Amino acid sequence: MACVRDVSTVLALLLDGGHSAVAGRLAAAFRRVGRGAFADEILATFKAAGYDVRASDPFAGQTGVTAIAAGFPPLVARLRAIWESQRQAVIEIFPKAPGLPSNKDAYMKFVEDIYESDAYHSLSIEGYSVTELIDRVREGNWNPEIDEDDRKNRDALAARGYYLAFQKVKDSVAAILDGKPAGALTRETHREWYRELFAPSVTAGLLGASALAGYRNQLYTCAAYLRGSQHVPPRAEVPGMNALFDLLAAEQEASVRAALGRWLLGYVHPYPDGNGRMARFLMNAMLASGGYRWTVVRVEDRKAYLAGLEEASGNMNVKTFAAFLAERVRWPMEKEP
Repeated sequence: MACVRDVSTVLALLLDGGHSAVAGRLAAAFRRVGRGAFADEILATFKAAGYDVRASDPFAGQTGVTAIAAGFPPLVARLRAIWESQRQAVIEIFPKAPGLPSNKDAYMKFVEDIYESDAYHSLSIEGYSVTELIDRVREGNWNPEIDEDDRKNRDALAARGYYLAFQKVKDSVAAILDGKPAGALTRETHREWYRELFAPSVTAGLLGASALAGYRNQLYTCAAYLRGSQHVPPRAEVPGMNALFDLLAAEQEASVRAALGRWLLGYVHPYPDGNGRMARFLMNAMLASGGYRWTVVRVEDRKAYLAGLEEASGNMNVKTFAAFLAERVRWPMEKEP
């Protein structure tokens, strides 16, 4: 149990079989060996999928149950080397971070006001048609319980999931503006963003419950392949997300956290779906940590955006992507309250 690198591997097996009793025992067992975060994740995910789970310690009354330290995969060293070699380029290209805003309410109003534009562009980049759906979802005019089209409409479900996830990301941004460490906070909350992103599709029956487990695992594919890219993400069993969050937590420059965090989440490509949306959420949470404004990547700029990421992942050169992102970051900075 101590050698399990990520709880999503276990969660997918449990969720698809509806094994709530086993989930309760495993949650308690993980807690017993000092992996309380895994236990909390199992219980929270089963609750989100509609199960009633009760923790039951299979080791109760026993002694000598201890954790065994697991080794680090090669991907960790690779990510650390990439970070160290590319961070200075980002610092040189990005505008200086303005610092946490003195007027938090104005900053959060900007985030709220930009939701419609952000949802449209982020979902359109991924191929969804959501022009008429975003307002309906926000205003509560989306009702899958009585409207069959809403229940089965892939685009509507994506728009609803994006809205729910956006609310959770907003909560994270608000906490960051209150001084919470961005890397540590997003390590704790990013799974919740992901669950909200796909919960409507699971509820509608278009995706299995295991979709809420999070990171890729053997149930999906051993390796991911990106259309039109020379980059092949690492195998699912070494997603590297722990290493990425360690790097985010240790980094002092918000610009580096935002640019390299966005790039390397896509580089690791940890999810079976939603990597782009999650990476842009992470990017904006990291931008907030330096007082930069929420930044929208427009669908019109999709080609340049993907080309910058491809140059970074394929040739280990972040400068093109950093320049692209820095230019977009400057636009909302011109609208300071």
